[in-house]
Amino acid sequence: MDKESIAELLESKHQILIDVLSSQDDEKWQQGPEGKWTSGQQALHLLQSIKPLNDALSLPKFIIKYRFGTANRAVRDYAIVVNRYQERLQESKGIVYGPSKNMKVPLLKDKNYILNRLQVENKKLQYKTRKLSDKHLDTLILPHPLMGKMPLREIIMWTAYHVEHHTKQLQENY
Repeated sequence: MDKESIAELLESKHQILIDVLSSQDDEKWQQGPEGKWTSGQQALHLLQSIKPLNDALSLPKFIIKYRFGTANRAVRDYAIVVNRYQERLQESKGIVYGPSKNMKVPLLKDKNYILNRLQVENKKLQYKTRKLSDKHLDTLILPHPLMGKMPLREIIMWTAYHVEHHTKQLQENY
């Protein structure tokens, strides 16, 4: 998938998410289905996953290369990245990584802030995606807590799917 298509995919997936969250009843922000995250926690989790990616992409490219290495395989297409993620989710059986592990329920008063931050981080990621060279997108890698090391192009495509994944959960269960 070319970088312009990835940026457009990020925009459309985030816009659908924001529309769903904005139109939901406020009670759902702090109350979710039994044993599931609230809508607020879903939004905060997405923010917690896109922010470190943007931070990493702000590093000089030689630091990313030095710290994480370079790809030893060709970039996978979007459908394969999605399928691999779904397989890994099944294998992990609900294990949560990083800052989302013991996440508090965000307050309703923080809803607009979190949604705004999500939109800002999404715009940053689109900008960075468009500015990166195809060589860097395909050869530089970053670690993903569930998927392992991934080329930048794949981890950015995964980010778009990650938003879709959580949006579907919100639409189906909330």
